[in-house]
Parts: sequence; structure tokens; C-alpha cells
Amino acid sequence: MTPENSYDIIVIGAGHAGCEAALAPARMGFKTALFTINIDHIAQLSCNPAIGGLAKGHLVREIDALGGEMALAADRTSIQFKVLNSNKGPAVRGLRAQADKYEYPAYMRRTLQNTKNLDIKQASVKEITADGKGITGIITDTSTFYSAKSVIITTGTFLNGTIYIGLQKFKGGRLGDPPSQGLSESLAGLGFKLGRMKTGTNPRVDIRSVDLDKLMPQPGDSAPVPFSFRTDKIEIQQIMCWLARTNENTAKIIMQNLDRSPLYSATDRMIFGIGPRYCPSIEDKVVKFPEKTSHQVFLEPEARNSNELYLNGLSTSLPRDVQLMYVRTIEGMEKAEITRPGYGIEYDYAPPTQLNKYLETKLIPGLFFAGQINGTSGYEEAAGQGLIAGINAALRLSGRAMFSPGREEGYMGVMIDDLVTKGVTEPYRLFSSRAEHRLVLRNDNADIRLMEYGRSFGLIDDKTYDTFMFKKEFFKSEKERLNKIYIHPGAETDNKLKDIGTPTLNAESSLLQLLRRPEVPYETLCAFTELPKIPDHVLEYFVSEIKYEGYIKKQNEQIEKFRKLEEKAIPADFDYMNAEGLPLEARQKLNEIKPATLGMASRIQGVTPSDINVLLLLIKKLQPANDK
Repeated sequence: MTPENSYDIIVIGAGHAGCEAALAPARMGFKTALFTINIDHIAQLSCNPAIGGLAKGHLVREIDALGGEMALAADRTSIQFKVLNSNKGPAVRGLRAQADKYEYPAYMRRTLQNTKNLDIKQASVKEITADGKGITGIITDTSTFYSAKSVIITTGTFLNGTIYIGLQKFKGGRLGDPPSQGLSESLAGLGFKLGRMKTGTNPRVDIRSVDLDKLMPQPGDSAPVPFSFRTDKIEIQQIMCWLARTNENTAKIIMQNLDRSPLYSATDRMIFGIGPRYCPSIEDKVVKFPEKTSHQVFLEPEARNSNELYLNGLSTSLPRDVQLMYVRTIEGMEKAEITRPGYGIEYDYAPPTQLNKYLETKLIPGLFFAGQINGTSGYEEAAGQGLIAGINAALRLSGRAMFSPGREEGYMGVMIDDLVTKGVTEPYRLFSSRAEHRLVLRNDNADIRLMEYGRSFGLIDDKTYDTFMFKKEFFKSEKERLNKIYIHPGAETDNKLKDIGTPTLNAESSLLQLLRRPEVPYETLCAFTELPKIPDHVLEYFVSEIKYEGYIKKQNEQIEKFRKLEEKAIPADFDYMNAEGLPLEARQKLNEIKPATLGMASRIQGVTPSDINVLLLLIKKLQPANDK
């Protein structure tokens, strides 16, 4: 073995998980190699070229706060920006951007290639090697061995990937790329359980074949909000999107051709993998919701210099000719020409209950899984896992304690905890409803929650950290300042308050008390005092914290109660199968997951609150008297 074939960390797969998984340890000073089947296809936006969304936008902000790259890539390459749920409270607002299909991967490839300590290699990895102590390296399709102290697998949909277009099927990791073959067998040989999942993508049409005048325009925001705390302002010319709807004729054509669907054919059904519940195919929508005669279809440009429109809402694995027929039933698309058909894809995944909360496999020390191999869906979910796996691979080699954010610290923590404690029965997707503490997990405070961690890992530069510290100090100083400025009832004050659109005063009030009124924006306080000029994300954080202070206080009290249970450790060698008083189902579930804390144990499906009480008593019996 030559020195060139020896690395600290090897990452397999260069999708969104792989990019973050490789960048983090390289930036932390570890010799890293990123293996991909095709260097030209790094960070591809295989499905919809969009970043963010509800809950997903929060996750992108968290990736940025920890020192990841996705937010910056989206800010610098996107063609339309929107804040979703902008008329609702700050906890459920979501940042979303339509990314440029070609510029985004180009940006990410440049970033990877210009990163110190990082090599990119084009090769298909066939085998993982390990000994009794843990991971030792990988073997490629050319039988070349590369040694590594840690390996991160981020293979997306490539593990034994099979593509379906109607009743035609062929091997592929995505359309135009070969699958990863051999690696599944290697993992199974090492003792890992594998399953099968399914996802799909939507047809693309030529914009020149669409009558856009018949469609509803969907413009971006006039003042785009960046994802990254490192982006001062978005200054781009935004591109229009459009909204269309399916109709009864669309459904009729789909129903008439179900016998040609690999999902529904009575005689030739081919797809048995579990598909995404919350991003169903148009076939699933028509079959499972027959009472609904119309479904939304968003026409989204794929790139600034492209004629292709992505038909968001029409995921399908029906034959190309059927796709063309039903697309042409939609108003405005009567003459549409499909440039690329939608397709379904089945692939192998590894149930994530085989991981600990650091995304390291329980079976082989030094081996990490991130992204769709863990049963998730979405670029953002993948990138978040990749970042955590990359950070932990580096921390492990440096002898430092590994890191996993708690459920109260981030959507990233919610996702990871869900995966490793509950497992998946379908492709996992983040939603704000999955988080118990949504009010403290907002877009505007992701840096407050997580940036100190990113700084401690060496992933946050001085300029970014200085801005972060200013934000913390501004909150404290401005709160104190506004609390000391009082206004009094009177004609002049009443007139100013009427202009703001808020009731007049019955008694003196501080400007801080005035700002707590829901209808009073911070900017209107200029009627009473000079206001400092600050970045938008700093202002958003300040206002949210002030207006929701009482509710935030209550949620923090709940979090403290939650932590007491969460921090109660379970001995690593605890014998669940012989735990007296626990029912068999609970023993089996606990023995499979082997939770590190009572909090984790409480979230395992099949484990009841009474089981937790029994478990607590059993743990206390094992502890010395002074530890109880």
C-alpha cells in the first residue's frame, strides 16, 4: 500500500450528504478522500432543483450555523427565493429557494476542489473492510485498496438502484448514472440489515411548448431572505414560476393506464419498495384520493439558462407516452413537449436503528452512514446527516467527545433522534410537527443555538463569529435600552400610536412593553427613539424573542424537565432481555436499539411510560447509593 492510498477519512458518494461529510473533516485538518462514480455529477439536484421549505429551511440554517456549505451554495446560485408561511408565526416560517440546476453543483464542486486536505476520486467502491477493532478501509471496482481510520457511506439512491419508466426497468443510481453494485453485498456480509425503498422524480417540459398566459404566476419575494448567516444580501434577478392544476381528464388517463404502472399493474407489478408518504406520485394521488379531482402542479425553471420546466407535483413512473398524454390535459400545457420523463427508482437502505446518535454504526466502530442510506428523503436531510457524520468522524480521530444535537437544540437533533430510536417505515422527511419545541427552534436563532459548537470544531471563521457575538450582545443591550425609555399618555403620544395602528396608553409604558404588542413592528419605534441599523437576521431574532418571551420561557421550562429524563444514562452493558418487570416487547425493542438514556428509551416505539418507570427502578438498583 502506497502513502497515496492512505487516508484518515474516506467518504463514499458525492451527493449532498457526501459533500458536507467530506468538507467538514478536511476543514478540521484530517486527510480526506471523497469517492464518486462520476466527478462531473457532484452535488446533483436529481429531483426538484430547490433548497429549503417548511422545516427543511430551518435545517439549512442549522447546517450553516455549524459551518456547513449548503446555505452559502443556495444563496449564491439560486434563481428564486421565498419565505413560506410568511403570514404565520416565526416558528413555522420556512425559507425556500429555487436553485440553478447547473450553478449549484458547479459551486459545490469548486468548493470541494479548493479545500485543503481533500482529494476527489472517481471510482466505484465495491467493498468495506474491517477487522476486530473497527473499519480498515475500502476496495474499489479496480480492486484497489485504500486504508482509512473512518469511512462514511453516503450513497443516496445508488445502492443496487433500479430505475422504472412504465414496465421498462434498468439498473441506475439516477437517470444517466450507473448504480453502486457490490457494496450492499459487502455490508450484508459484515452483518448489516438492509431493506428496500422507492422514490421518484417528475417529468420536465420545454417552456417554449407551454402557454404561460394560461397559468398563475408565482413570483419570488421582493426582498429575498438569505439562508446563510454569512450572506449580507441577495441581489439577483429572480425568475418567475407558475401554478397549474390537474383535472378529471388527467385522472381518467392515469386510471386507464394503471396496468402499465410498475406500482399498480395487476400482472406486472415491479416496485415493492416503500415510497414517500408526503411526496406521493401522481398515480398514488389519483388512486388513494379519488374524491380529489384536482391537484396543484408548480412549473419551476430548472436553471437561468435552461428551457426546461420541472413539473413539481407530478412525480411518476408511468410510461413516457402516458406521461405526455396526462400532462397535455392540464390547461396551458395542451401542446407541452416532455424533455425528460419522470421515473421511479428503488434502492437499498440500512435501517437507521443500527446507528448510534453520532451516526456511527453500532456494529463497526469508525463506520458512519448518512443520507438516504438511512431511509431519509430530501437534499437537506441528507446534508444535515452528512455534516454530523463528517464532524464526528473527525472528532473520533482527534480523541474528542463526539457530537449530536439534542431535540431541543435543532431540527437536526429531532431528525437524528427519530432515525436512531424509532427507525423508518417509509422515506423520512422533516416537518415542523415532528419537533416538540418549535418555538425555540426558529430560523432566526439557529446560530444562537448551534454556532458555538461549529466554532469549537474549527468550522466557523472569525468574521462570522464576530457577527454572531454582535447579535448576542445587541439583544442584551437593546432590550435594556428600550426598557429604560418611557413614553407617557398625551395627545402627541396618542397621535403617534394611532399612526402605528395600536391603542393609546392608559399609563406610562416603556418602549420594550410597547414592542411586545403583536401589531407593533420594531421599525415604528423610530417615532420615539433613534434606531440602530442592523442586519435583518439580527432584527428578526430580537423581535421574535421579545414578542414571544413569555411563551419561550414556558417552553424552556418544559425543556429543563425533559433534560432530567434525557440525561439519565443507561449503563452500556444493561441486560434488557433479563430485565425483570419489563414486558417481552419492551425488552426486545430496548435490546435492539440499546438507548443511551431514558429519554431515548421513552421515544422507542413499543416502549410505554410504565416501562420507563420500571427501567428507572432497575437502573437505580444497579447504582451505588451515593449516585442515586
